[in-house]
Amino acid sequence: MYLLKVVAASMFISCLAFAHPTTEFLAPRAVSTLDDVTIFTPPSTYSIPRTLYARTLLLKTDGDETDVLLATWENYSPEPPYFPIYQSTDGGSAWTEISRVTDQVNGWGLRYQPFLYELPSQFGGFPAGTILCAGNSIPADLSATQIDLYVSTDKGLTWTFLSHIASGGVAEPVNGDTPVWEPFLMLFGDEMIVYYSDQRDPDHGQKLVHQTSTDLLTWETPVDDVEYDVFDDRPGMTTVALLPNGSYIMTYEFFGAPEASFAYLDKSSEQQMEQYQPAPYIVWSPVGGTNGILAVSANSDSAVFLNQCLGAPNAWTRVATPESASYSRNLRALPDGILLITGAGVLSGTDNSVTTTSIDLSSVTLASCD
Repeated sequence: MYLLKVVAASMFISCLAFAHPTTEFLAPRAVSTLDDVTIFTPPSTYSIPRTLYARTLLLKTDGDETDVLLATWENYSPEPPYFPIYQSTDGGSAWTEISRVTDQVNGWGLRYQPFLYELPSQFGGFPAGTILCAGNSIPADLSATQIDLYVSTDKGLTWTFLSHIASGGVAEPVNGDTPVWEPFLMLFGDEMIVYYSDQRDPDHGQKLVHQTSTDLLTWETPVDDVEYDVFDDRPGMTTVALLPNGSYIMTYEFFGAPEASFAYLDKSSEQQMEQYQPAPYIVWSPVGGTNGILAVSANSDSAVFLNQCLGAPNAWTRVATPESASYSRNLRALPDGILLITGAGVLSGTDNSVTTTSIDLSSVTLASCD
């Protein structure tokens, strides 16, 4: 069973979960939004699922070029796989391939779970605007996992290997195996944090951990973030957002939840509400007032879930979107209150492609904070 967990903290505090969400549909508004724009359609030579696990990045240090976006995804091309880098210079309407992040050290390819991050300030000897790409390098026989870090100093045109972050065993989501999964990068003060899912602890089928670095070359010992007493429980897929009050909020999937299959529920009463499948993603947008708006996506629903109350459990609103449900669908907060939603298809999909849609967050009436 899967449960979506939401955790808030000055870095973290105890778990909160979603209460029953209300549902809203977007009202028309005179802003430019995208409706199911195709970024990439894979050829028939690609292996099923062809594409998966899309990620985007809005470049914020280009001066006037505020509409420059990058996108990447799991790319099931002929061996060895790589992470394609597509660019849009018009806010997502049109896309062009500008580079490929290729495995430069292992001879395996870059297979699973890419993540893009732009340095907001100088760090580790690199200037603001440097782009990082973390991802899982895995051989064709899936016998090992290696979360590696690559860097681009020219806005994604070329890439160079920087460091090995974490290594693990066979790339199968089976308790008792020892892979590492799903990196998520965030700069916090003078440290770069990489959050990821870790199956290497013999006392836990899977847990959530993070490692830190001050130079992007060497990484400190993993720190446990979320673990459960039951061995078979599997928290996974950390995403984190900064709130305007200086706190942070984390979402993760929880395989093993007794309440329901990936349920949104009122944790205070343990009342089961609605059921959604895993692979959540969370972002924060400054639109809508002092608190801004939190947006969460879940694997099984084409809607997003919005909250203008800093994640309060009784204040979530379900908002329908034109973007299809996808495995680990990506969210990106854009200027002017626009939310970009990007997917690359479903697990085992035979006709997956990479698409993106945007919605206007200011056009929705959300649940109050009362």
